[in-house]
This record gives sequence, C-alpha cells and structure tokens, in this order.
Amino acid sequence: MNYKRPLFTTLSAALSSPSPVIQVMIGPRQVGKTTIARQIQESIDVPTLYATADSPVPLDSGWLETQWRRAVSESATTGLPVLLILDELQKVRGWSETLKLLWDNRHSGPDIRLLILGSSALMMQEGLTESLAGRFFLHRCSHWGYAECREAFGWNLQQWIYFGGYPGAVAFLEPESDWKRYITDSLIETVLARDVLQMSKINKPILLRHLFALAASLPAQSVSYNKMLGQLHDAGNTTTLAHYLKLLESAFLVSGLELFSQGIQRKRGSSPKLILWNNALVNALSGRSFSDTLTDTIWWGRLVENAVGAHLCNSLNSVEYQISYWRDGNHEVDFVVTRGVDIWAIEVKSGQRGSSSGLTRFRQRYPEAKVLLVGAQGIPLENFFSRDAATWLVG
Repeated sequence: MNYKRPLFTTLSAALSSPSPVIQVMIGPRQVGKTTIARQIQESIDVPTLYATADSPVPLDSGWLETQWRRAVSESATTGLPVLLILDELQKVRGWSETLKLLWDNRHSGPDIRLLILGSSALMMQEGLTESLAGRFFLHRCSHWGYAECREAFGWNLQQWIYFGGYPGAVAFLEPESDWKRYITDSLIETVLARDVLQMSKINKPILLRHLFALAASLPAQSVSYNKMLGQLHDAGNTTTLAHYLKLLESAFLVSGLELFSQGIQRKRGSSPKLILWNNALVNALSGRSFSDTLTDTIWWGRLVENAVGAHLCNSLNSVEYQISYWRDGNHEVDFVVTRGVDIWAIEVKSGQRGSSSGLTRFRQRYPEAKVLLVGAQGIPLENFFSRDAATWLVG
C-alpha cells in the first residue's frame, strides 16, 4: 500500500545519518512494522539488507552473526554505510547478548545502521534492558487509530469501532464472514501460537486460548479472577490466570487494568478490567454482524468504551502513564490515568448509558483529579479518536 504511517518519517530521519544507538520498533503483528521497514528500504539513500527470524524452527546466535557479517561485507564492497533490518529478532536464542558484542565492536569497522523489529513487548524489553541498556532507542508501532483508517481506507467512525483497523484485513470486509475468519485464523491464532506459546513456558495452552476468548466476550468489563475460574475449565488458580493475562498483554492483545488507589498498595488483580487492544479482536469472535452491532445499544456501548481504553493503551507510554479504573460500591469511573502526581478521571458516554455519580464520588475522594468526558455531552468521539490520547491530558 502507498499509505505511510507517521512512524515512517521518524525512523527514516533517524536512520538517514550515523546513529549512536540501535533503532528498535515494537508493536503488534499485522500493523505495518515490516511495511514501514520495507518503505524505508525503498526510500533511504544507502544499501540495505533485510532478514526475518520469524521461522517455525528456532534460530540461534549464529543466524544473527551471519546477518551482521553480510552487512559488514556489503559495506566493505560498496564503501557505503549499510542499513541492516532484523525482523522478529526476539525469536533468536541469545539475541541480545550476541547483538551487544557485535554492536560494541563496530567502532573500528564500517558504518552499520541497525533497525530491529519485534512483536513481543515482553521478550524485547527483557533483552533490551538486560543486555542492551543505553544502546537503543525504542519506537512503538501501535494498532491503527481512527484518523489513520479514515485517511488510508476512507472509513467512518462506526466502521473503525467495529472492524478495528488491521490493514491486511481490509480486503476481506465483504463478505463479513471472510473478515472474521481472516482475523481469527491469520492473526489471533498466529499471535497465540507463534508469539505467546513459543516464547514462554505455558503449562496449559488451552487455558490461555480460553482466557483470550473469555476476554473477547467481555470487553471493557471488570471480572474477578474467581469468576473467571468458574467459567474456564482446568483454570488452575488466580496466579496462573494473572500470569497468562500479562502474557496476552505482552503480545498487544488484552490488558487487565487494575483498580486505582492512591497512597496505599494496590490490591493486585482482584477484578481486572479487560481491555482488548483492537476491537477487531472482539468482533471477529462475536456472533454479531456489523449491522446487528449497530442496533444493539448495550453491546455498542461496550465497544465504544473498549475502543477508548484501547486508544489509551496504544497511545500512552506505559513508562510515563499508568492506566487503571476505579470503583467504590456502585460508583465507577471508566478509566483513571496517572502521570506522576497528575490524575485524570475519564468517563465514556456512548449514548444515554449511565450517570456521573462515579465521577462525583471520585472527585470527593481525589479533589485534585481532572475530569474528561468522552462522548455525549463531552468530547465528541470523532474528535477524541482523531488525536493522540496524550494531547487530551494536558493542563
């Protein structure tokens, strides 16, 4: 496709001159990381080499060393800098230690510019922080937002809230059954089988899949682990479920938001609020069609609330921002975002649903909190989704 995501411009600029650090791009599968890398290959004014470790057979450090030697040889032959792009690098055993040695020894050699891509936040972060501290700059390639889908595909807001915005799935929208099959088989199953089950020791893989399916059926709802145990077969214990939920988050699929509290230790994981990072993950497994969904006001409200949560998760850096929710009896605030001492209480209004009693109670307890209404009587949904979430959290 001809559309270029904003990250293309950022990375092109970073790789167009010698860089003291490794450029790292992480993000979900099927959101265009490889496409961005290929677009950079076509536009940058230096020789490039591309290699992927996305293989059914695990690769070892020898593969990585070979790719580096290829780049060194290319530079020696041409007398030019070389851009080396390594895709799905987290799948190479011992990749971070090997890369550290190669990178640290490059100073006396040719100008090798390095871009590495990964689709597992957990595995990439572990390798980067353990072996490559101070040697990389991280770029997050998130799920496609509404503004991008509107520009690239001509979608309206309702289409984006339902179909979610995986660019590769756009060709399968009609019939809708093909779209559901594509998302389920080519995306969800691939991520679970190749990004989660292969990368971590999973004693109960069936449970992991059932947990994901359960989360997809309960978007933007808080569910206690004990209730999950009652709905999942062979569920083990709450610790297992909490661990599996974290693994799903590391693959950019599902987050279990914690209950917000300030000044005391949070009670971890008692009733996480389930947020799917892309609404396509919800609707591909749902029996409802697009037209059915538009007429089901309760379900549509859940999708809108989940889309707001997903927009926050995709837009806000987890190092700088923390996203949670708040509940006190029957009083609830949909999302609470904190950054340092700043607190924002975010309430989603998709129609006539709900009241503002939760916000009132929250402000009584946390008077310093700032309030953000999204939807009816607040920021129009189209405006909210058209901007990076951080732009609403100022002042």
